[in-house]
Amino acid sequence: MDKQEVLKILTELNVLNKGHFLLTSGRHSDTYLQCAKIFQYPKFSEIFSKEIAKKFNGVKIDIVIGPAIGGIIFAYEVARQLNAKALFAEREEGIMKLRRGFEINPEDIVLVVEDVVTTGGSVKEVIELIKNMGANVVGVASVVDRSNGKVDFGIKFESVITLDVISYEKENCPLCKEGIPLVKPGSRQIGK
Repeated sequence: MDKQEVLKILTELNVLNKGHFLLTSGRHSDTYLQCAKIFQYPKFSEIFSKEIAKKFNGVKIDIVIGPAIGGIIFAYEVARQLNAKALFAEREEGIMKLRRGFEINPEDIVLVVEDVVTTGGSVKEVIELIKNMGANVVGVASVVDRSNGKVDFGIKFESVITLDVISYEKENCPLCKEGIPLVKPGSRQIGK
């Protein structure tokens, strides 16, 4: 898929939003991507997951894992495309953990997926969790890389689309200076 095809889908699904947003990273932006809307439609979940599976063609992957909540459905569908096991990590007392009886063994080869990557914080926490279990992380994938390729996980990182979406520290946010109301979309609560 080329960038225009992906942008067309994201626009049609109202994934791209404009305004003044508080991101999970704590940064502010005039653009917010609500990728959960993609996963309302199995057709688009499958299309984007196949794109990621192609980028890891020939790589042995035992487990695909995503951080809750944004990576849950994406991990499932990418795992289905790769014939791998699907897991998700979730926060417990602020720390990313495996719960619900999920297990990762030292011999497992793991792909970490996320719906949107901005700073990569949640993904880095999941990578650390997996490494602490002795398993091998072979790559990271996302539907959208909104860091414009600036995030470095130290391993292969692929996305369906890379966007240059500007974000600001709250102290330097021109949207705040203009008095535009701040909105916190998404599922994870953080301090303002």
